[in-house]
Amino acid sequence: MLQAAPAQVANLLDSLRGVIGSKERDADRLNAYVQLSGRLSMSSFNESIKTAEEGFTLASKLKDSVAYGQLCRNMGVANYFKGDYERATERFYLAAGIFERRGKRAELAVLYNDIAKLYRKLRDLERANAMYDKAMELFQVLNDSSGIQMVYNESGVVYEYMGNYREALRRYQASLRYATLRNDEMGKSWCYNFIAGVYLLQNKFILAEDYHIRALSIRQREKDTFALTLSYSDLGELYSNWGKYDMARYYYDQSNFLAEKMEYKELLSNNYAKMSKMANMMGNYKEALDFFTWHTQLKDSIFSNQKTRQIEEISTIYETNKREQQIELQQLTIRKRNIQLLAIAGLALLIAAGAWLFYKRYQWKQELTMQQELARQQELSTQAILEAEEKERTRIAKDLHDSVGQMMSAARMNLSSYYNQAQPAAGEQEESLRKIIRLVDDSCREVRAVSHSMMPAAMMKRNLPEAIRELINRIESPQLRIHFHTEGEPGEQENQTSSILYRVIQECVNNVIKHAGASELDIALLYDHEGISVTIEDNGKGFNLERLPEGAGIGLQNMRARVEFLKGTIEFDSSPGNGTLVAIHLPAAQPV
Repeated sequence: MLQAAPAQVANLLDSLRGVIGSKERDADRLNAYVQLSGRLSMSSFNESIKTAEEGFTLASKLKDSVAYGQLCRNMGVANYFKGDYERATERFYLAAGIFERRGKRAELAVLYNDIAKLYRKLRDLERANAMYDKAMELFQVLNDSSGIQMVYNESGVVYEYMGNYREALRRYQASLRYATLRNDEMGKSWCYNFIAGVYLLQNKFILAEDYHIRALSIRQREKDTFALTLSYSDLGELYSNWGKYDMARYYYDQSNFLAEKMEYKELLSNNYAKMSKMANMMGNYKEALDFFTWHTQLKDSIFSNQKTRQIEEISTIYETNKREQQIELQQLTIRKRNIQLLAIAGLALLIAAGAWLFYKRYQWKQELTMQQELARQQELSTQAILEAEEKERTRIAKDLHDSVGQMMSAARMNLSSYYNQAQPAAGEQEESLRKIIRLVDDSCREVRAVSHSMMPAAMMKRNLPEAIRELINRIESPQLRIHFHTEGEPGEQENQTSSILYRVIQECVNNVIKHAGASELDIALLYDHEGISVTIEDNGKGFNLERLPEGAGIGLQNMRARVEFLKGTIEFDSSPGNGTLVAIHLPAAQPV
């Protein structure tokens, strides 16, 4: 995505200011207020807030609630970067109420991401994740790849705070794939920045430096002041942790220079706190004290500004109420009686609403209890069905092997004995007898194959990896080369769980043989502290997940149901001409 040059941005800002100060139509001026406050919200915080406040009057005059909500959101963003989280929260939720009532899903998706970022800043990770999920759901419904990319980046930070670096990296890399497909250079820079942050937390300094330099290069090329300010700060932290203090000091100074111009007090305060710590480690105790003092003063300043603003708001509310009381004193007596009647009616309505809410809450609790019980009963029913199915498979397999198989073997022995002792006439009779013997041989082999398929001997005697190897040995051919890789040691396995996972893998392999037309099949089985993971990947013709072949949908649903019964997840990735990948994961809590 092409970024506007600084001169173009400046010209656009001046143009918007010109529209606001002109005698253009009120609708055009209101649109200029919305655009200008939004573009200034991440660079000139005070001007953004002032512009939004001026726009409120015009939005109220035109009764344009959507524009009012957009101005609230822009003001919330500016307050967030100023460190005024209380005011930011107030503005965000005011905007959310407006967008929800007006059904503005695109605006809501962006706003949910803003609110999630605020909760993340306050370390309320549960609420942050809930808001990121709501934003992602809306962006996916809207098919907004830019929004999906943004949420992957933003939500990854939550997993950093949780210490789940693997999931954080997975989300950042997913975001990077979207940014690359969209040719979004600034989007890529944010991905590089987040990935570097994870590597820094793991003390992988060389990797962290590589990704930070990639991000910095893009931001210098695009001349994005806000992003550059953050890049310089991040590089300062990297080199400080790495012990390269001269480099760290250089980048902190660069960040502070830009942050002071932007009045980005929170970043300045954070930078000085980190510089104080670095100076202390270097033995520069006076400098460490100076930095810490500046950090404290900035932090106190942010707090003082918040308190002053609260006092101003209370004063404004008081003066407004006082004027309203003076006006009410001048009203007719009938007006007073009407107000009293309305107050009584409102109180009655509130009591009725409270009773209704209490009843609905009780009803909701009852429904929740019933749903939980139904879910428990369904799980027990599913378990019973799977156990019965596996027992029946075992019984049939044993019957085939012990009864039918032995009878077929006995028949083969008797035929061979008869053929060796008798002297059938040459020609057609002898050939017929040989065909009968071959047919019995084929039947014996088929009975053994079916018996082993229904209950593999390796599963009964050893473990899941051995069962998979036995399955591969039976079906591998020159037309389909199968590679099997296993890593880690299986723990104590429950027969039922191992059997269910084996059936899912068997179904995947059978689908490849029947439908894929593949020449290569890779199966990987991994045991680690997080649980067990299985991937089955072929180079076949693939298929469209939204337009499944006849009968394939039922098979995939059966596999999904089996894995979900084991409290695991299964994902399918396929498209025409690109093969198929099936990924299964069972958590460590499962005795697999």
